[in-house]
Amino acid sequence: MSETSYIVLGLLERFEPATPYDLKQVAQLSTFNFWSVPHTQLYTECARLADAGMLSEEHEQAGRRRRIYRLTDAGRGELTRWRETLPEGVYQLRDPAILRLFFGAEPGPLAEHEVKSHREHLATLEARRVNVAGGPEGWGLALELGIAQEEQFIRFWSELLERERAAGRMPPAA
Repeated sequence: MSETSYIVLGLLERFEPATPYDLKQVAQLSTFNFWSVPHTQLYTECARLADAGMLSEEHEQAGRRRRIYRLTDAGRGELTRWRETLPEGVYQLRDPAILRLFFGAEPGPLAEHEVKSHREHLATLEARRVNVAGGPEGWGLALELGIAQEEQFIRFWSELLERERAAGRMPPAA
């Protein structure tokens, strides 16, 4: 079982019955904020979990002939066991901008770009607060952490940009 498996199980627990497309739509507003998964992987994971007995699968007889999934008792049990198990390791940051910075990218232009990008993402996350209000507590807590993380990225990149400006390597702020 992978993290993608648990994303599928967890979303189905809340939104079953659902098609892989339905799960993709919900994930775009929720888990993709902190755990990206290629959309195609959601489709293949649903089929894999059905083969493993974690999901039941129903085929529409007419129309688009979509596959509709529900959790089985085995899937519910696996999701419960996973939630009760503490994670191993620590957070793994995989940021393309930091990787470029590490390998010698010009800090000023990179910082300027990252401040703008993280501010846009922060605005998106803050707008989603309405979507999680009244929902599961974990959704709101994950969103809070995502907002705090974006604020820290903005702080870091803004301070780096100001250092570059103070050193004369970037024009003053407009």
